[in-house]
Parts: sequence; structure tokens; C-alpha cells
Amino acid sequence: MPRSNNTLSAQRLALAGCVIPGLVATAAFTSAAQPNNAVPPLASADFGWQSNVADWRDPPPGYGHGPIKPDPAHPFTSNVEAAQTGTQPTKRIGNAKDPVLKPWAAAQMQASNDDALRSEMAIPFAAQARCYPGGVPGQLLYPFEPVYFIQTPKEVWMMWQRDHMVRRIFLTDQHSEYVTPSWFGESIGHYEDGGTLVVDTIGLSTKNSYIDNFRTPHTEKLHVVERFTIEPDGKNLTAIVKVEDPDTFNAPLTMQQRWFKVDSPMKETICAENNKDYFNQGLFPIPEAERPDF
Repeated sequence: MPRSNNTLSAQRLALAGCVIPGLVATAAFTSAAQPNNAVPPLASADFGWQSNVADWRDPPPGYGHGPIKPDPAHPFTSNVEAAQTGTQPTKRIGNAKDPVLKPWAAAQMQASNDDALRSEMAIPFAAQARCYPGGVPGQLLYPFEPVYFIQTPKEVWMMWQRDHMVRRIFLTDQHSEYVTPSWFGESIGHYEDGGTLVVDTIGLSTKNSYIDNFRTPHTEKLHVVERFTIEPDGKNLTAIVKVEDPDTFNAPLTMQQRWFKVDSPMKETICAENNKDYFNQGLFPIPEAERPDF
């Protein structure tokens, strides 16, 4: 049976809220009782990790092809940059001409770009804006709200404040024999000396799933390896992410994301509340369950 990842509803989180700090405390106690310099202190009930950047950064030199960039003919200006510079924000138009893309992927990106430029899609799809899981590695691009970790001897949980989405990483060295594709796939991991959490993920669904906010697609052959390292100052967390998909890319892509420590416990935030298409912009519909969970 493949392992599964969970997205907790607000109701479930409320029921489990009193348990989470205890789990974190237990993990911290275990680490204190059995010191291990390879295990980075990612987890706490009192702090999380936040990024205010919703696009991939370039990797360090020597990592090969970096992330997909904006189309040179359509430079991207975020809402934050527009406010700082007194200009207008723009839509995300990805570079569909990047030679790393297979022809079908380039054509799909170009079609999405054309829809956006014709304003058939007033605001192009972005998982975090429309309350969808971001997938792997796209979930790492959720901005402005922190992600929290729980570390136990057998699992690491990543829990986003936004909608309290949960991704489970199993500390083992072998994937399941059969993996049913899902939002977060199957993630296995281990710690390396020097304090790096290495995560290997397969089994990723393709529906409404992209590796970035430029709507770069992938197939079910997507294989993602993430390396999470706390920087020496202890105040920042970095992930180096390698993406391989021989049916989508002509070479691996390597991207970087970076978070800063936020001294605050997890709050309850729900994306779907008051998140309607008030201005009739043709926004992508937010997900709705066809039946109750329980």
C-alpha cells in the first residue's frame, strides 16, 4: 500500500491543535536525549519558516539549468515590487521558448500564456491564490505565511499555516513498490551529516499541478529531490531543489527557495473564506468537496 499525505481541514486541526505542540516537544526531547549533529532543529511549536517570495531563486553556481524565468517580452512585476516602485503589477508569463522544455510542455505553456495575454484568464492560475495544494515542489512557493515542522524518529511533517496542509516525509530509504499519484506524492527522506534533510519524492499527480507559478507542467514521471539546510546563523532555512522529468524537460532543473524564522505559533487561516470572484474576472474556481469527509 502506498503511503499517503494528508490535508487537514480547519475542523480537524482544531481537534488536533492540542496534540501538535506535544509532538514537537516529544521530538525535541528525543533529540536532546540522543544528540545527533545530523538532525537540524527545524521543529518548534513557537516558530515557523516564512518566505515572502513566490518564485524560485537561482541555485548556487555549478548546478546547471535553473528555474523557468519570465518571458523576456513580458517581464514580471509582483504586487510588492509594483507598490515599491509605483508601477503596475503584471501577469506571470513564463518563457515557453526555453530550450529545456519538451515541445508539448512548451506548447501548453504558450497556450496558457496566450489565454492570459488575451485576458481570457484575467489572473492566471496560482495554487496558493485559489486554495489548491501546490504539489511538489510548488508548495514550497507559498508566500507570506509560515510552514512548520514536526520531527519524529520515523517521520517529518511539513505543515503550512495556510489551510493547514500537511506533507509527510517518511524517514526510510526505499519507496513503496506501487505509488498512486497524489498532490504531494510519496516523500522519503534522511538526514546527512552537517544538518541537511534530504527528501526524495515520486508519485505526483499532474492535475492542476505545476512546478512553479509560471504554470510549468510535468508528467507523472516527475522526480524531485530537495535538500533543506538551516543556515549557520540559525535564522534562515534554504532548500535546493532538483527536478527531473524526462518526458517534460531536456535536462534537470535546479531551483532554490529560502525562508526566515518567524517567532510565532501557528494560526488558523482558511483560504476559501471570502475568496470569491467578486469582480467577475473569470478566476479559476476554488476546490469544493463533493461529499463531507465525515
